[in-house]
Amino acid sequence: MSKGTTIKEALQKFEEKKGEKAAEAVNVDLYAQIPPIEKMDASLSTLACCEKLSLSTNNIEKIANLNGLKNLKILSLGRNNIKSLTGLEAVGDTLEELWISYNFIEKLKGINVLKKLKILYMSNNSVKAWDEFQKLNDLPLLVDLVFVGNPLEETATAAGNYRDQVSAKLLKLKKLDGVPVIREEKEEED
Repeated sequence: MSKGTTIKEALQKFEEKKGEKAAEAVNVDLYAQIPPIEKMDASLSTLACCEKLSLSTNNIEKIANLNGLKNLKILSLGRNNIKSLTGLEAVGDTLEELWISYNFIEKLKGINVLKKLKILYMSNNSVKAWDEFQKLNDLPLLVDLVFVGNPLEETATAAGNYRDQVSAKLLKLKKLDGVPVIREEKEEED
């Protein structure tokens, strides 16, 4: 088995392809590397200007080494082997979108640090329990959630009350699984 591409190697390829320094780039695409990236190593800390980092479609197992990404707003980690949301603390004050679909996340421990998160795409993961889902209430700005394909969604949809339960639990949510959340107004606005 060949060893994976390192972040440093992926950044070199990025610079050659784009003709710009990764350290100065606002949008850094390191998705679908061949061979795949297996580790988010310390080379990421050089991306001080990066606002959107795409590491999707690799073999990353752990979120790590995000300190230094002081301007990161969008982090794309879909289609990896990530099992936990720990490691996001360094971007807790800047991250607005987390794209982490098609991973193996069962627990939402660690999501609470993302105080500016507005968009969470985490379809096709392994969340089974409503008490895990409740942790999304720690995200004061969350308005757009894609959660389809998690065991919890599949079970609740089969029971016929998924959308109602989610909109009752996440009162600020405006969009669920790509569909606007419509709520009946309970009280008149003054």
